[in-house]
Amino acid sequence: MIQLRLVPLAALAVFLSHPAGAAEVDARASYILTLGGINIAAMKVDLEDNGSRYTLDLSANVAGLGTLVASGTAKATSTGRSSGSSLLAEEFDLETRANGETFTVDVSFAGHDVSAFKVTPPIVDNYDRVPLERRHLTGVGDFLSAFVLKGNGLDRSLCQRQAKIFTGVERFNIAMSYAGDDEATSPRTGYQGPVVLCTVDYDPVSGHFTSSDITNYLADSDRIVIWYAPLGETGYFIPYRVLLGTDMGDLSMVLTEMRF
Repeated sequence: MIQLRLVPLAALAVFLSHPAGAAEVDARASYILTLGGINIAAMKVDLEDNGSRYTLDLSANVAGLGTLVASGTAKATSTGRSSGSSLLAEEFDLETRANGETFTVDVSFAGHDVSAFKVTPPIVDNYDRVPLERRHLTGVGDFLSAFVLKGNGLDRSLCQRQAKIFTGVERFNIAMSYAGDDEATSPRTGYQGPVVLCTVDYDPVSGHFTSSDITNYLADSDRIVIWYAPLGETGYFIPYRVLLGTDMGDLSMVLTEMRF
């Protein structure tokens, strides 16, 4: 069964961006997550930014899907500094609840380095888990703020990004590339208009299990795609849609509502 702590990774859902020096922003984006066309989760992402500090909050209610996805809840928060060309995380917290069990992650950052982290309950280091090394915890960011893309407009530069990410459990790299311009037209979604299409390449480094089907699939996949849309006139850009092809069907997240 897919554990809830993998939901943020599978969704690749929390990508918000704005240019440096932007006005104070209080925004919310709502999404529906489906697997093989069946609704499995509802997700909300809140962003607050006063021009120098930001808070990103993600909350998800997971309905589950038989033995494939566990039902429960997931919450994640990233806080830090928003000045400059990118968000700089200082704290990252994650909590998931499923099958009567709670899993939490707390990570602290000093600059781009991990200063402390705690996972409860601890991850068992089986023979097939790739060891985390101290050098893997430098020059990194958390999962949420690592996908915040500051840019000057809805163009190909939004997609030209690389990030080194530490989730508290795993260390991996993400490389994004521009794939083209598109138009969102469905009246059933929370936005209609121009979007930019980006592809995502996932490269596991450490902390993962070599026997993990999800990790291996993501590493081999060439179908991780994000469509970005503008968040009104705020200077922010959020994902209109996220698509991940899996052997169980497409894992898709679609914007259903946005407020700013």
